[in-house]
Formats: sequence, C-alpha cells, structure tokens
Amino acid sequence: METRVVCKHCGANNIVKFGTYKGVQRYWCKSCQRKFKADDTLFHMKTPPEQISSALSMYYSGMSINKIRAHLRQENGNYPSPKAVYGWIDKYTDLATKTMRDYHPKTGSVFVADETVLEIDGQNVWLYDIIDADTRFLLATRLALSRTTHDAQRLMEEAYKKAGKMPDKVITDKNKSYLDGIELTFGADTEHVQSSPFALEENTQLIERFHGTLKDRTKVMRGLKNIETAIQFIDGFLVHYNYFRPHESLSGKTPAEVAGIDYAYKNWAEIIRQPVSKLDEIRSHQTPPIRTLRIRLPETHVGRPRKRPKRIKRVLRRDKIPTSLMSVRLR
Repeated sequence: METRVVCKHCGANNIVKFGTYKGVQRYWCKSCQRKFKADDTLFHMKTPPEQISSALSMYYSGMSINKIRAHLRQENGNYPSPKAVYGWIDKYTDLATKTMRDYHPKTGSVFVADETVLEIDGQNVWLYDIIDADTRFLLATRLALSRTTHDAQRLMEEAYKKAGKMPDKVITDKNKSYLDGIELTFGADTEHVQSSPFALEENTQLIERFHGTLKDRTKVMRGLKNIETAIQFIDGFLVHYNYFRPHESLSGKTPAEVAGIDYAYKNWAEIIRQPVSKLDEIRSHQTPPIRTLRIRLPETHVGRPRKRPKRIKRVLRRDKIPTSLMSVRLR
C-alpha cells in the first residue's frame, strides 16, 4: 500500500509531483505553494533535523565544534564542515531567541545579581546577570565595558520588564554600582542586601554557579571573537539554560517549568521543526547587500609623461596698451 504524502509545511494533501533531484522525488503543495521532499530534511539542508538539534545541544552543553563534527561522523556517518555547523548555530540561535522572547516567568520575591569577566577579542568585558532565587530563572544579562550605576540600573530595568514585578529584596556583592542602580529602578521599597563572600545565607552563590557553568563553556570556545558573537552566544545560552536544561536542584525540571511558563518548544529539535514562512526562510539564505562607497579618482595619463609647456613671456608693447590704461605709467 502506497504511503500518502502530505505537505511538510502546512499539512495539506493538495499536492502534486514536482520532478526529481538527484534521484529524490520532489512535490509541490498547491495550498501553501511550496516545494518539498517526502523526508525529514529541512529547507536547503542535507542534514536531518535530529542531527542539527544534537549539534546545538552539544554546543551549548560545552562541546567544541570539532568534537561535534567528530561525534556526528562516528554516530551518523555525516562529517559537516565547520562553516555548516556555525551556520546551524547562527540560524537557530536567532530563531530560539525570537521564539522565547515574549514569555514572562512567575518569579519569587528575591532576586540575586552578580557580575563576572569575559574575554572578548583580547579585551576584558563585564557580564552582569540577575536571577530569581526561587525558580533559578535567569531574568536578564548585560555586557558592559565598565561597572557603573548606569549599567546596574539597565540590568534592573530589564529584569523588572521580564518579571513584570518589583522584588522585595535584591542580593548583590559589594559592588558600589548596585547602590544607586537598584534604588533608581525599584525605589526604597526594595531592600538591597550586600552579601559578604563567606555569608551562609543571603549570598550570591546561585548566580556564581551560573557564571561557573558559563565560563566552562567559553573556555572551550577559546574566547569570544567580537561583541556581536558574544551577545548572540549569551542569548542562546539563556534559552538553553532557562528552557531546555533540567536542573538537579529543581528536581529535574527546567527554570521555565518551575516558573509556570507554558511554552510549546521543549528542546532544540522542536525549535528547528517549527513552521517558518516562505519569505523568512528564503530571506535567511540570501546574502545581505553590501553597500560600497564610490570614490571618484582623478584622471591619470597613461604612457610617457608629457613635457610641461614652456611659459612664454608676453612683451607688453606700447602700441598694444588699451586706451583705458594709457594713463598708467609704465616702468
């Protein structure tokens, strides 16, 4: 009995055959007007989605690109190029960040904030983070070149926007930038607790444990290349940490589950399989236009240089003097 083929993009059965490519039958959907193959590969990709999702999970769990390629070669006989793996990470990290952007967790009343140093292009940059103490949900991060009141205030504002509420207490270290940053954002109603390194209670160990996990990951990357890749990596790591990575301290649940978020995508495999519009998919494979500055260069003579013409001294003759200048005395 022949298996009935349905559109892998919209699920419709109003399809027709659309020729073959390298011996593989293609189909055309009359409903969404998109072509597809009757397999589980993604648009413009030869690698099955389960291998791509495994690569993303391994990447954000701490494996290097070369080890990911070796694992795919050993397990699946597929040895993609480093450029292909980076392309998967770049594309689906942006998609995951966009997908999870509008979720808001149900947090507790205590936030914990701290900062650490990351190396980006040979320069040390401060990474601010703030986490909810009850759910372990990472609320906001911020990259900064300094530790000022403005940086701490921006971190608190992003956490307030994400949680949708003001905390009763914020625990930080002795960094002075938090003093005014917290008060300018939450006012005097929020208590600010400055923890000491050896405090048994009300300490910053929750966020420091996250920083240890993050630094273990960046060591494999041998430092981040530039600020753009750093921001993209941190955004992707936040999605992986909050939504996909179960925590032992949360009884095997993710922070998003404990925070009461009903999200549809539970892992990287479901992220990359979500339907994408035809225009967005095509746009993701197009090279952005490169704007060039046109400079008009002066014209140059090709060949032997011309000799400069000799200056001819003009002799002023008395009979050639205009009538209007006859009164001028000649010397």
